[in-house]
Amino acid sequence: CSGPFHSVGVHLASSMFKAEGLRLKEIAMIRKAVLGLALVGVLGLGACQTYAPTPYQPAARGERGYSETRIESDRFRISFKGNSLTDKETVETYMLYRAAELTLQSGFDTFTIAHRDTDKQSRTRASGGYFGGRFSYAYFVPRYGWVYEYDPFFEQPRYEQVTQYEASAEILMTKGSKGADPNAFDAHDVSKNLAPKITRPPQ
Repeated sequence: CSGPFHSVGVHLASSMFKAEGLRLKEIAMIRKAVLGLALVGVLGLGACQTYAPTPYQPAARGERGYSETRIESDRFRISFKGNSLTDKETVETYMLYRAAELTLQSGFDTFTIAHRDTDKQSRTRASGGYFGGRFSYAYFVPRYGWVYEYDPFFEQPRYEQVTQYEASAEILMTKGSKGADPNAFDAHDVSKNLAPKITRPPQ
């Protein structure tokens, strides 16, 4: 049967379905906006944490770089430690350059390597992965209150092997020419020839 009450009922039902549709569309739009902002934040954080090879720098406050220990007035133990992006050749070059630099700073002309070693450390590093299995967030819709969502957001974890090198040497400094010893180096020549290969931290 039909009548005014039936018409009113149909109209109310239609309005309710329309309102529910608008509510779902509104929530979906807000949900997409929140996810977009979260993605921008994650990408921005990654951009701020750019990883680069260790530059030629002193190893201060736990940072990687060069360090030295005075054993005697003319004898030092020198080392340079790099991160996983710093290859073996670069680590050894920086160590030799520091040896030459320190020799000249100490008032000597040559240095002789009494002992030399390059240590290799490898480990497995994981990146990515879910935090607690899901990415959860909440947002407030003025007419409906707080809405809570749970989404798989982060990529599956990846595993890779990373290697770090540390070159070290014990050197003896002298004045004058280096002589015929194959383990002796002219600090002036070493400093001049290796300078183009040195990358210093940005100022």
